[in-house]
Amino acid sequence: MTDFLPVTRKEMEQRGWTQPDFVYVSGDAYVDHPSFGPAIITRMLEAYGYKVCMIAQPDWTRNEPFMEFGEPRLGFLVSSGNIDSMVNHYSVSKRRRDKDNYTDNGEMGKRPDRATIVYAQKIKQLYPHTPVILGGIEASLRRLAHYDYWDDKVRRSILLDSGADLLLYGMGENSIIELAEALDGGLAIQDIIWIKGSVYKCKSIDHLFEYKRLPSFEEVAQDKRKYAESFRLQHLNIDAIKASILVEPYSGWYVVANTPALPLTQEQMDFTYSLPYQRTFHPMYHHIPAIDEVRFSIISNRGCFGSCAFCALTNHQGRVISSRSKQSIVEEAIKITQDPDFKGYIHDVGGPTANFYHPSCKDQLRRGTCPTKECLHPKPCRNLEVTHQDYLSILRELRVLPGVKKVFVRSGVRYDYLMYDKDDTFFRELVQYHISGQLKVAPEHVSDKVLDTMGKCNHALYEKFREKYLALNQEYGKNQFLVPYLMSSHPGCDLDDAIELACYLKSINHVPEQVQDFYPTPATISTTMYWTGLDPMTMKPVYVARDPHEKQLQRALMQFNAPRNYKLVQEALTQAGRTDLIGYGRHCLIPPVPWGKNEKSRSYAQGNGSTRKNQKPRKNQTEGRKAEADPTKKKAAAGRAEKKQNPRDQRSVSDGSSSPSTSRFKPKRRG
Repeated sequence: MTDFLPVTRKEMEQRGWTQPDFVYVSGDAYVDHPSFGPAIITRMLEAYGYKVCMIAQPDWTRNEPFMEFGEPRLGFLVSSGNIDSMVNHYSVSKRRRDKDNYTDNGEMGKRPDRATIVYAQKIKQLYPHTPVILGGIEASLRRLAHYDYWDDKVRRSILLDSGADLLLYGMGENSIIELAEALDGGLAIQDIIWIKGSVYKCKSIDHLFEYKRLPSFEEVAQDKRKYAESFRLQHLNIDAIKASILVEPYSGWYVVANTPALPLTQEQMDFTYSLPYQRTFHPMYHHIPAIDEVRFSIISNRGCFGSCAFCALTNHQGRVISSRSKQSIVEEAIKITQDPDFKGYIHDVGGPTANFYHPSCKDQLRRGTCPTKECLHPKPCRNLEVTHQDYLSILRELRVLPGVKKVFVRSGVRYDYLMYDKDDTFFRELVQYHISGQLKVAPEHVSDKVLDTMGKCNHALYEKFREKYLALNQEYGKNQFLVPYLMSSHPGCDLDDAIELACYLKSINHVPEQVQDFYPTPATISTTMYWTGLDPMTMKPVYVARDPHEKQLQRALMQFNAPRNYKLVQEALTQAGRTDLIGYGRHCLIPPVPWGKNEKSRSYAQGNGSTRKNQKPRKNQTEGRKAEADPTKKKAAAGRAEKKQNPRDQRSVSDGSSSPSTSRFKPKRRG
């Protein structure tokens, strides 16, 4: 049991400890794998000689679970886990989810709503004089005043609501060690105010010389324009080199956000992933579902310069890419092959975006990222350095390791960056060797107006990518499908845009099984648009579909051929003045009468608008998904699918996920 960190007092005493240095309280079950933030932080502290114990998913209604190890010598570390607790608990429609993938057997209800706040408040009641330090995705993205979708209002910094002493945001390996050394040296937690990537509260800011003052909490809570202005100032100060200290006034308090921590060097990344993780969940559990996708996966990089407006990665991991060396990645792959349960398939090699292995340009490492310019949007920067050579070299070495049958890339390929590479070698080898039945990419929409609001490239580039992907599959005799992630109700998207998307789906004969509606999570540009109706970067008005019924109409349009959606699609088309799309023509979305009312409409529903009699229904294709779930069946499944289908006319399966991530949380996010 000593291979895992102690989870009981008995295990702590077996190590000869009488008191831990730190106690980590997590909203997740205890999983010791480098895709889980709590595992990285605790292993890092252990590597520097600190005694760390773990309290995973304590019963917050009782005192005893928080007192298992007594008072730690240096402090409590508190996190909601790998994902924001509210996102974990509720769907975008605010319906309580049925399953928690980060809990034993997927059981729901093992953590409270707003877990970070609840845990910290409980600890402060029991140990009022012991430092409490917040970390993880929930704390990171709520470090300053933020719009909360579930309360539908602006909430204070989580540091104030929780009563904690300090908050560490972003990638925390360096900041947690710096904090531990300061506490170990005898400094009071109130005096530790210099650490990069930290947020603290104080009564006076007389000690600060250079900083930028944000609008007060009272202002942003009452004035949406002030909120947008505040977010813009925050967004322009997220680069570790160029950022300024930010000060947010409250009644009686100041919340001070120090500049972000510097991105990890390659040596530091290698050290982080060389630590002695058990790579699985603690044996006290039966099964933690979240381990399934990452147990045989390898993280190769962090950060993302894609800067999608709806993604929080910019605020959490930053825009500068940190990557591991080939040697470090190969060594982890060798460890994976030695696992008794390894079947020869490395499920993924990547990060937030798999094919971002280097910073977008060398200037970022010297001068930081451009605060008002993006690397890929609206057009690629002239300084953008596009290369897949090093990443491809890693994949080539992994796929020839003894015991490895296949190496898949599943964490999201940024197709625009891929298309900007004049050397198509990586694209070709991706199709030949690294796709598990289907490739998932994220065009998100087809309306260029909406895509511009999202911070994504125009639709024409996606079509070029799609055509080349299909051509390469044909060239290499592959029957691999393309699954596009698409989103409804994003700010800027109205009914006309939603109908344009539905018509496109009709034209490519693709209807997603599930639809991802825009989810306003903290600390994103899109969430600011949703709350304020303003683009915070330009302060121009943005259309927002806030009415639940309109959001329902947009969702229904993406699944226009589902019988349950007939009335909603009919209403949307009538409301938008597009009744020309109601009929029996091949361009029409729905027939004049509901599905199944007569033979003609039944045939229409089955045949993509065709009215031929006795036409067999087209099934949603699941062969690729089955092969992905069980790689050993991939070859047989692909063979069956090849006889039945043409990859150019494919109704693929989509899970509607919007990625996270790692951290993620859920740990991976799509690029």
